[in-house]
Amino acid sequence: MSITIKQSFTPIRVGRHTLPNRLVMAPMTRSRAEFDGTPGDLAAEYYAQRASVGLIVTEGTQPSDDGQGYLATPGIYTSKHIAGWKKVTEAVHDNGSHIFIQMMHAGRMSHPDNTVHHRQGVAPSAIAPGTQTFTATGLRDVPTPRALTTEEVRQTVADFRFAARAAILAGADGVEIHGANGYLVQQFLASNANTRRDEYGGSIENRARFAIEVAAAIAEEIGADRTAIRLSPGSALNGIDEGVEGPALYRYLVAELSKLGLAYVHIMHSGNEQLLGDIRKLWKQALILNRPGRPRDQIGSDIASGLADLEAYGAMVLANPDFVARLKTGAPMNEADRGSFFGGTAQGYTDYPALNAVSFA
Repeated sequence: MSITIKQSFTPIRVGRHTLPNRLVMAPMTRSRAEFDGTPGDLAAEYYAQRASVGLIVTEGTQPSDDGQGYLATPGIYTSKHIAGWKKVTEAVHDNGSHIFIQMMHAGRMSHPDNTVHHRQGVAPSAIAPGTQTFTATGLRDVPTPRALTTEEVRQTVADFRFAARAAILAGADGVEIHGANGYLVQQFLASNANTRRDEYGGSIENRARFAIEVAAAIAEEIGADRTAIRLSPGSALNGIDEGVEGPALYRYLVAELSKLGLAYVHIMHSGNEQLLGDIRKLWKQALILNRPGRPRDQIGSDIASGLADLEAYGAMVLANPDFVARLKTGAPMNEADRGSFFGGTAQGYTDYPALNAVSFA
């Protein structure tokens, strides 16, 4: 085992929880929920299989009807959702890990065919992303959303608060706000998606307001030490362009969020190393770093250097239920079957082979 990776297996305090190691399962949409948003029958098994990591962050989970964007994604705002997620959280806890439910409002990245109510998507402004999305009838253009009124923005903050309480009732250890990848929170941040003229648009401070209000409301509801946020500075996913003000916006946003004392910030890194270093200096709590495509021989390098406290991995954890054991022993990794990422049955979900049972003491 390399010296670089050893620190990844040491415990760490994150919010109110002590995690057994510093490896995190990144949130990944799997589109296997029931039509009403209840986690599917295999969800508890899927997450429990991967509970050797210190923290599991679930797939994006809508906080309201209007938050849904894709087919068969789970929700966390009804009694049935709570009951479904309770099976998941209990299975993860029984296998020794912690789990945060990621709350994802898709905003304009929605299609009426994918939702229960079949309504037009909502967003900061009536601006289409210029991209396509999958529906039951194939790939379709994402339609122009309806701009939220100021009062509806405030109601959306309240929806996040309500869903956070539901997540705790479902047994989650906390919630992660999805503020990345071109979904609603990042749509408010980006000047090409937000042309509002009220207090939620225009200046950096105004465009950051929604993210800060959501985080503050959730922290007040369930405790800052059970509240976290994911950000993707500079990401162009789903038609987002944060412009030349992007780095300054994130320096402001991270500094303001840090004042709330949240459990962690989860950074989806897009390559601006100077900005990442600045975020590290501004953020006073735990920092999780996700570098897409990181090679195996670099696992643990950001923890060892002090740039991150924890590292998140997606496809490698998806394809390797015993991810931690394989790292410790140097065993080869399964390759992820990308054809089964979204929708389907147990194939490519709960049937990835694990190593033979051995001792990893």
